[in-house]
Amino acid sequence: MGKQYTKHELEKMSIEAIQKNKLFFIQDVIAYLPICSATFYNHELEKLETIKDELTKVKVEIKVSMRNKWYKSHNATLQMGLMKLLSTDEELRKLSMQHNLSEEFTEQPLFPDVNTDDCNN
Repeated sequence: MGKQYTKHELEKMSIEAIQKNKLFFIQDVIAYLPICSATFYNHELEKLETIKDELTKVKVEIKVSMRNKWYKSHNATLQMGLMKLLSTDEELRKLSMQHNLSEEFTEQPLFPDVNTDDCNN
């Protein structure tokens, strides 16, 4: 039979695994512990705020890092992905090129002072 761990020991080991390996899924945390998933859930470790907070911290770090790389990238696909994340609803519709012009919109001439009727004769 394996070693018996206290809830506190497992909590500490979980946090260390999360920090050291940049984990952000509970199943990944369990994989780094010397216990089975049933033991993890029996101790209700997934409900501990300390573990949830640490997972969230890693997720935020990774998101910030990815967005920073996308911003600095010369890859148009990554830049468009970032733009879509940052866009307002109106900008997002325009970026997706699926927006429809409202019926109230009428196209304005580029040069309003030019009489185009004279050009058609």
